[in-house]
Amino acid sequence: MHWYVDVLKKYAVFSGRARRQEYWMFFLFNVIISIVLAIIDGAMGSSILGIIYSLATLLPGLGVAVRRLHDTDRSGWWILIALIPLVGAIILIVFLATEGKAEPNQHGPNPKYAPAA
Repeated sequence: MHWYVDVLKKYAVFSGRARRQEYWMFFLFNVIISIVLAIIDGAMGSSILGIIYSLATLLPGLGVAVRRLHDTDRSGWWILIALIPLVGAIILIVFLATEGKAEPNQHGPNPKYAPAA
């Protein structure tokens, strides 16, 4: 759960690096929470909770994705490749799933080996 909260604490931080585990755990919690909210919204006959949650987690989600791309030594602008239908999304998923560079890069030291703050 701390992976999810840590990303929310860095609400709009687009600099630095993020480990694969940080990104994918945030993604997993987002999916679980979205499913629960969809069930509640379905019972209420609206979609307001899902919309509010999606808007609230938009910036943290973009931030952790950009930091994840930085860990693979790519620019955060690579996130825009997802705008290309199907192929772009597949390429972005591969980039996000790729192991980060072990050595420090222009975006900072490897978060895997950095001391916990």
